[in-house]
Parts: sequence; structure tokens; C-alpha cells
Amino acid sequence: MLDAPEVPDAEYDRLFGELQALEAAHPELLTPDSPTQRVLGQLLAGFAPVRHAVAMLSIRTETDTEASGAINFDARVRRELGLGDEAPPVVYAAELKFDGLAINLRYEQGVLVQAATRGDGETGEDVTQNIRTIGQIPLRLQGSAPPVLEVRGEVFMRRDQFERLNERQRERGDKTFVNPRNAAAGAVRQLDPAIAARRPLSFFAYGLGEVQGWAQPDTHSATLDAIEAFGLPVCADRTVANGADGLVAFHRAIGAARDALPFDIDGVVYKVNSLALQQRLGFVTREPRWAVAHKYPAQEQMTTLERIEIQVGRTGKLTPVAKLAPVFVGGTTVSNATLHNLFELRRKGVRVGDTVIVRRAGDVIPEVVGRVPGPRAGYVPNFRMPRICPVCGSAARRELGGMDYRCTGGLFCGAQRKQAMLHFAGRRAMDIEGLGDKLVDQLVDSGLIRTLPELYTLGVAKLSALDRMGEKSAANLVAGLEKSKQATLPRFLYALGIRQVGETTAKDLAKHFGSLDRIMDASVEQLLQVPDVGPIVAQSIRTFFDQPHNREVVEQLRAAGIHWAEGEGAVDSAAPQPLAGKTLVLTGTLPTLSRDEAKALIEAAGGKAAGSVSKKTSFVVAGEEAGSKLDKARELGVPVLDEAGLRALLAAPSGGAATEMTASD
Repeated sequence: MLDAPEVPDAEYDRLFGELQALEAAHPELLTPDSPTQRVLGQLLAGFAPVRHAVAMLSIRTETDTEASGAINFDARVRRELGLGDEAPPVVYAAELKFDGLAINLRYEQGVLVQAATRGDGETGEDVTQNIRTIGQIPLRLQGSAPPVLEVRGEVFMRRDQFERLNERQRERGDKTFVNPRNAAAGAVRQLDPAIAARRPLSFFAYGLGEVQGWAQPDTHSATLDAIEAFGLPVCADRTVANGADGLVAFHRAIGAARDALPFDIDGVVYKVNSLALQQRLGFVTREPRWAVAHKYPAQEQMTTLERIEIQVGRTGKLTPVAKLAPVFVGGTTVSNATLHNLFELRRKGVRVGDTVIVRRAGDVIPEVVGRVPGPRAGYVPNFRMPRICPVCGSAARRELGGMDYRCTGGLFCGAQRKQAMLHFAGRRAMDIEGLGDKLVDQLVDSGLIRTLPELYTLGVAKLSALDRMGEKSAANLVAGLEKSKQATLPRFLYALGIRQVGETTAKDLAKHFGSLDRIMDASVEQLLQVPDVGPIVAQSIRTFFDQPHNREVVEQLRAAGIHWAEGEGAVDSAAPQPLAGKTLVLTGTLPTLSRDEAKALIEAAGGKAAGSVSKKTSFVVAGEEAGSKLDKARELGVPVLDEAGLRALLAAPSGGAATEMTASD
């Protein structure tokens, strides 16, 4: 009712079934306001009530997730229609059961005039302004629209959009959403349409309400085709099925594809396709006899949180992981689920020993979404994030303003070993050709390499012994390792994988200090004197070099032969700096310069190569197939140069000559 259910759907269905059985056994207990006698829903203060011209009733749920669920439905339909064994199969329309919020869209003369929630089935909430923010829903129908057409469907949120939304919520320290359905329902029922507009919502139509002045097709499947022709989105995952065999095949096929769908479903829906037969079958209390929702295994279940352990990721992030009493959810047995971070764990209020709700949808990592309300058996101390990495013993710290604790032993920590090596070998770092993911996996998993310096002890014989590694490939890698020893200070700094230190920051550090030793020994105050280095970056650099094992790895790499000219990269005050203080953005493909070459020229001339256009951008250098950055430059009035203009700017005594350059089209 408030888009914050206290128990999973599976538990609700179980309790609802118990109530149905109780009322069947004891009719005297049946009351008009029983949940079995009406569609559940409650109006929220702030929304105008909308009386549905045609009631928005729910359909019966078949919780038997096996093929027998479809077979039993077909048998009931045939029995109600009085069909014998010799009669032909009943034709059904089969579609998906979306996990979202049911909405009624009212179009008059083809224009959307009102959108309402299901509410209690008879009266819903007017959410027109919020629904108008969903781009998939047309404000005007295509073609020759009838005087009145009410289209019913589901507002939902795609899984990828849901994950991104929750990640943004976590970054801001805001409440996260339990599942896509709750996120979608909460967005639709926002009193402020601006908030709804910021939520990524989608819509699929699946039926009709009131219709005036339009001859509806004879079948449900043809009705959906007609709705689609009016410009409304209708899910393509639907079919016309013959008899029980057709329903079973559809249920099985969608079940196999369920995890690959971009949105959540909790079942499929079968409807007798003929509208004439639907009328013959009619309704029983609150449900049509001609339709059923055939469920799949629940994606949310209740279980016990037995303990909390810490998992160290490839980038050093410490993630609390719930160890659960095994539970079957989302088609598999789950015993581990993520708790994301300490702040998320606190918001959810879960502790060891609690009964919790665990969710698994598609390929998403199982997560604990909350605790089931109720008294705790006894006091259990709250969980605390460790201050020491459980893998390598390095300090674990949280960055200022950040949400996550991270291990500071990047080059040393076993959990980060593979990621550290891949980053170190990257094209923009040490550029070790041939050292890719699969080879790093082999080197680490076989125990051949434990630290970065050990890369430089590899020989052809050792490498040739690895699977799918011939002598020629081994020799090429050894040559690549040898070549990488001739480095530059900025590349080496970047290759170390210091958190918050990207290519530009590494170049700024090299320019400012001129030597690695000076960088390693610089105080936070000294680091803050480097352009664009703020408190978080400065502290990250200081934390990295404060770890004795990180310093040891650096010294071992230098001992292995990695070198560069001391003072390299430091600013030469005598060299011309025509772009000093200027910020340039590159976009598109230049005729003769690669992106890296152009960037190097800009930085050598004292300029900064930025990734995005803003009011502070001095110039945008545009080549062929320039995209949105060029549009943004024109919008902001930022001067645009082609490659010739850039070269002329580099040759000028100062950046002031930019206005004399020929702008690119």
C-alpha cells in the first residue's frame, strides 16, 4: 500500500492462500472487507480520487510453478465451457506478468487526459502529472483514435536503471529501494512530478478499460496489436497458444529466458483469447474465470542472517557479505548475499540473527534488502567494519566523504593482485604487450607470480610451460617486459594504481616534483600545491606511500631495472608555454594526430586536456564525427578549432591568438 511491503511476495501469497482456505472451510468468517473479496490498495493523501468507469480487477494467481499449473487452468476453462475431450483446444493469449504498478490511461479524442492507479479496483489515485514524465507513454495517440479509449498497463523499472538509481542513492547517502517494483511505484506516487521525472520508468500496455466509439477486435491478441498501432508500447514477448501444451511451452520458454530479460517478471499470464468466450466464462467474486497468472519461483524469500563476513574486491573495496541459512530464491539456492557497505547495512537495520528478506533477480548478485519487522530474540552487537584488511593486514580506510572502506595495500594485497597487474601492464601505463586477462589469471592462479616485481623475473622457459603459451608468444612477452623498463615518471606513477591518481594527475605530479622520491616523501600540504590536487587526492597519495610494503614494491620495481630520466616531466621554465592556464577538450578524429598525440602536445605546451566541455573550457578541438561535445561547445559559445587551428595555437607565443584561428564546422 505504501510501496514498502514488510514481507516478500511469496510469503504474502502463502498467507493469502491460507486465508482463502480458512474462509472456504468456515464461510461464517467471510466478511465484505476481507482481502479475498476486493483488490487491495489504499489512497494516499495528496492525490485526487478517480472512480474507474470499468473496475480494475486482479486475476487469480497460480502458485504451482510447474507445468501442472498451466494444465490445471486449461482443465478448469474447458470444464466451465462444457468442452468434452473431443473438442478442439482452447486458444489462449499468453504474455508476461510484469512486476510493477498497474495504471489506467484515459485518452479522449486521442489525447491523454488522465492517468490513475488501480487503488482498490473501484477508485484509484490521479497520477496524471507523474505519468506524463514517462517518455514511452504518448500524450496523443497515432491514427484515428476513438472518442474514449482507456488503456491499461504496467509502469516498471528496468533492472539496469534500478541498479544505477540505487548506486546514485548510495553515493548521496540516501535511502535505497528494495526492488524495481517498489522504486517504480514510489516514483509514480510522488507528490512532486519533478522527482518522478528523475526516475527512469518504462511502460507496457496489456489491456483496455472503458471504450466508446470503437469496434474492439474479437480477440485479446488482436486488441494488443491495435493498442500497439495507436503508438503505445506492447511487450513483444507474447504469443497465441493452443491448449495446455501451448501454455506449458510458453511458460517453459519464458522461464528459461527470464534472467536475460531487462526487467523483472514474477510469472506469465494466460487469457482466453476470444472475447466472446471471456464473456461466457465471466467472473467469480474478484477474479475473471478466463485468466490466470502462472508464477515462477519467487525472487524474494525470508531466511536467517547467520553471520557477516568481509569480502575484498579486485579494487580493494571491503564489502560486508551476509552468510545466510540457505534459501531457494530466484531459481537457485542462495547462502551468500551482499550488504553493499556499512551505511547501507545501518539503513536496513539488519543484525546477525535477524530474519531478513533476500532478493535475487536475473544475473544481479543476491542482496539482503531488509529485515522482517518483529522482536529480536536477544541483543546482538551491531556489525563494525574492520580497520585492517582481512586478506593482507594493511590498513582499511574510508575516504573523506566516501561510502566504502578500502584496503590500502593495493600492490601487496592478494585480493587485488590480478587487477593491479592488469592496470600496471595497460597501454596507458607500462604498456606491456601480451600481458592480458587470461595470462594474468594463469600467472596468479598457478602461483608463478605473487607481486608486480616478479613479472620481471619471468623467462621464456617458465612462460612456455603455461597452457596455450608457445615459445614465440613467451619470447614476445619477455621482450615486452624488457621494453617497459624504459619508462617515464608519469606512466610509472599511473601504473602504480594509486587511488584517485589518473593520467593527468600523474603528469601534474611529475611536472611539479620532478622525481619519484620527492613525490613519495611529500607531505599533504606539499601535495596540495600541485594544480588540481585536492584534499582527497593528496591524502590518497600520502596513504599509499605510508604503507611500507607499497614502498618496498616500488623499490623492487626500480631494482628490476625500471628507469626514467630524473627530472623528466618537470616544468622547464625556459620552454615556451603557449597554452599555460588554458583548458582544451578533444572530440572526433583529427586528420593526422591521434587523441594521445594531441593530448601530449597540449600538455607539453602547458595546457590541460579535459574530458568534458564547460564554461571554463578555453577551446574545443574537433575532428570528424565530433559528437555531443561539439554541440555543447556551440551552446556555450566556446571557440572551436580544427587540427590546423590547434597547431597554429601551439606555435603562437601565447594562447591569446586563439580568436584568429579558423573554427571547425
